[in-house]
Amino acid sequence: MLEYSHRVVSAIVGFLVLAVFIITLTKHRREGEPVFYASSALFFTILQALLGAAAVKWPQSPPVMALHFGFSLLAFASTMLLVIWAYRMKRGSAVAYHRAELPRSLYKLTWAIFGYIYIVVYIGAYIRHTKSAGGCSGWPLCNGELIPEMSGAAGLVFVHRVAALIIFLLIAVLAYRIYREPAAHAGLKRTAAWTFGLVLTQVLSGALVTATLGYDQVYIFTSLLHNVIISILFALLAELAIRTWKLRRR
Repeated sequence: MLEYSHRVVSAIVGFLVLAVFIITLTKHRREGEPVFYASSALFFTILQALLGAAAVKWPQSPPVMALHFGFSLLAFASTMLLVIWAYRMKRGSAVAYHRAELPRSLYKLTWAIFGYIYIVVYIGAYIRHTKSAGGCSGWPLCNGELIPEMSGAAGLVFVHRVAALIIFLLIAVLAYRIYREPAAHAGLKRTAAWTFGLVLTQVLSGALVTATLGYDQVYIFTSLLHNVIISILFALLAELAIRTWKLRRR
């Protein structure tokens, strides 16, 4: 029932994404930004469907299966970017975004974080597909140690935790820099604040996932919550990366 309902919902999503792509291409074909978002959403949705079919037809290794979640993140982020763009157009606030000039170092930092978080997410997906989540008991320490035995599942989960801590610190620095930047638009500062709030929530949800590892009926929901938060966080980071790039000082 779960597997088949997932296929039905995926098919509906596929048709919706196709419809959005056609409408965007029809009404905004001369504007590169929305066409790019709609095209990316369609491409990664189709790629997701093909990967899902391949996973059913042929056995896949955990590294390949982990890519499945990574591509779904890109599809979700593309769709959310299109939603944000449409909302901005509706409010008529797009002009203000093109008046500011941000330091080039800011967009470089944002893109570095955006690329790095994709790697961290991939490690998390790999942990899920190798069923290694129980490698570290307790939080924030791993098995009661500051640095556990770096082998097997414990080493993998510990690396993910350290990488997540680095993400938290980097996003805190990014949010602070945007907030203190005089040329930053109010909407950009608001997005940065949301990004910091989400990364903090993601860290806490990771602790919740660890706490519920032994309770299957609860763990399924805490792990889903962990996935939902990182998906929204990734999409907002994509928005920040694109805005800081477009507003970079020439």
